[in-house]
Amino acid sequence: MKLAIIAGTPGAGKTSILLHTIAYLSQNGVMPAVIKVDCLFTDDDARFERLGVPVRVALSKDMCPDHFAIYNTEEMLSWAREQSADILLNETAGLCLRCAPYVDRCLAVCVIDVTAGPNTPIKVGPLLTTADVVVATKGDIVSQAEREVFRERIMEANPKCRIIEANGLTGQGASELGSAILHAPEISDGDDGGNRESGIAAMRLRHNAPLAVCTLCTGEVRVAKRHHTGVLRHIDGFTEYKGE
Repeated sequence: MKLAIIAGTPGAGKTSILLHTIAYLSQNGVMPAVIKVDCLFTDDDARFERLGVPVRVALSKDMCPDHFAIYNTEEMLSWAREQSADILLNETAGLCLRCAPYVDRCLAVCVIDVTAGPNTPIKVGPLLTTADVVVATKGDIVSQAEREVFRERIMEANPKCRIIEANGLTGQGASELGSAILHAPEISDGDDGGNRESGIAAMRLRHNAPLAVCTLCTGEVRVAKRHHTGVLRHIDGFTEYKGE
């Protein structure tokens, strides 16, 4: 089975372009399964179900959606196998620009909105810099010059990526993204002896997660510094670990 992780900034059009891409994959005799990771609510599963593909919603609630997706990767792959899927499409909210949910054995897709501003690609971080494919959406509502500047900023941040200009309304770019997914690496189950180190257990993140180890993450609501421990960064950039 193959794994494609589709992440990106909120409102960039991840679901819309993915719907067109699923239609392309189905036309090519491939059965995808979709897991939509969001924070508090989504009804996008109804949109996917209309295409006749297995779909599951996973809500991260008070956990970072990218961390949630990473933590549940093995379970999500197991679910996709139960659906006899050829490809698992994991669409994740990608709200934190410092996170990146991509593993080394997947097609990493970053969807980004051209109207967010010309410097957005160099602000996004690992979500874009470690992606195999960067899908630029909504380019039809900005000028050619703005699209070119945006493209240059993407290449500045990630020179090795493939850029696809897409439109979630018309389906432009869906066949290119679908083709890239069809050529994604396979995920093995491990050898016949039960050694899974050659499969899922051997997966590694492409980039380390943020230093999210502090009392704010565990629910502390008081703002005074004396109430906080963990990995902390000061306004001047100094980072320290405070605690046991």
